[in-house]
Amino acid sequence: MSSRFPSHQLNNGLYVSGRPEPPKEKAPTMSSTAVPYTGGDIKKSGELGKMFDGSRKSGQLTSGPLRTGSMSVGNATHSGQISSHSMNRMSNLSGNVPGSASMKKTSSGPLNKHGEPIRKASGPQGQGLTSASRQNSGPLPPVLPATGLLTSGPILSGPLNSSGGPRKSSGPLDSSGSIKSRTTSMVKNQAVTHLSQDGSHSFFRNFPKIVFWSMVLLFVMGFISAIFILAAVGNPILLIVVVVLFGIVSLAFAWNVYRSRSAVIKFISEYPDAELRTAKDGQFVKVSGVVTCGNVPLESSFQRVPRCVYTSTSLYEYRGWDSKAANPTHQRFTWGLRSMERHVVDFYISDFQSGLRALVKTGYGARVTPYVEESAVIDINQSNKDMSPQFLRWLADRNLSSDDRMMRLKEGYIKEGSSVSVMGVVQRNDNVLMIVPPPEPVPTGCQWATCMLPASLDGIVLRCDDSSNPDVIPV
Repeated sequence: MSSRFPSHQLNNGLYVSGRPEPPKEKAPTMSSTAVPYTGGDIKKSGELGKMFDGSRKSGQLTSGPLRTGSMSVGNATHSGQISSHSMNRMSNLSGNVPGSASMKKTSSGPLNKHGEPIRKASGPQGQGLTSASRQNSGPLPPVLPATGLLTSGPILSGPLNSSGGPRKSSGPLDSSGSIKSRTTSMVKNQAVTHLSQDGSHSFFRNFPKIVFWSMVLLFVMGFISAIFILAAVGNPILLIVVVVLFGIVSLAFAWNVYRSRSAVIKFISEYPDAELRTAKDGQFVKVSGVVTCGNVPLESSFQRVPRCVYTSTSLYEYRGWDSKAANPTHQRFTWGLRSMERHVVDFYISDFQSGLRALVKTGYGARVTPYVEESAVIDINQSNKDMSPQFLRWLADRNLSSDDRMMRLKEGYIKEGSSVSVMGVVQRNDNVLMIVPPPEPVPTGCQWATCMLPASLDGIVLRCDDSSNPDVIPV
């Protein structure tokens, strides 16, 4: 049967004019026992897919158009009579192939002018697509790892790994921005106690003010009386006695100012160690043991020593004849303190005698008196000022100018594994053993053998004079 009008045969054997209609896609049927393969499509993942909706690509990217659709269109474009044998064979082919319904539905959505599905991508993974099929919407979301787990920490920019996530590199961060952010976070952290310069040891600050001013008033009255007697009677004996006494007292004060720190350290070392097992609640004790970090470890300011419980960084300047003073009390031809940073947090100490472990409450603004030795890290003068970019960066982060001054940086720290001595009050609370600051300053008493006047220890006392032991395993 030939005609210039196209016609086709129906399933019941009748021939009708016109082109055959394209076969309609059947909706995929799912049984209760079989679980469909989603192919990574979030829309088909149920409640789990809603958690990651908007963070990953929707749908499955295919490399070409649908083969079934192209076969149907190609067969439908032929003019003339289409035999029922060929139509039945193509229907049987499309019906007997397993997974044909899923193949038709793998690329849902609008098609471009080439018949391919439009690929929607956001983020750096869309760079490999063509401009016609790329659609970016909104800000770039973070790329999740291949496992789909949400990880903590900052997202670093840089090269991507095989799973599409940012590649993480280990090692110290040298950028000034990261150093500033860590310094700012340390300053704002409430768990860190920031010790001021006024908290350092000083003889005049520990000496009672009433006794000092009483002695000054007594010597002033003695000088006035001695001068009056010398002018009236002509007897210089009282004046000589007052001058000798004033010289002795002045020498004693100068000796205590010079040796006060050493005397306190000697007092701490000679104080007997207590055993935590037998220590009573509210008893002032001295405990010596190994340090382990708490929840918030510290890092030293310049050398970046990790896992510390106490850090101290001091900057000193030498003042010549025409140099600037580092502080208001800086004298010429001496080293003066220009800047000091001291931080301490809560930590644990394991007693050498009993082996018990106690929590030392030195964080959250507690009163602490540290006696930790500092060592010189770097000396800077005009000749080697530009040889240490790390030191210049450290000054710039703290808004300190270098100029042409002679500077010396000292740093001290108590690292995890160090042996320390702690003096404080024992407190037991629900089987938790703690060492807290005493309510009142503890006096050291007079040391007559060395002509040392009494001093006071305020808060928890920390003493460390050795480096960390690498053989100690923190627990």
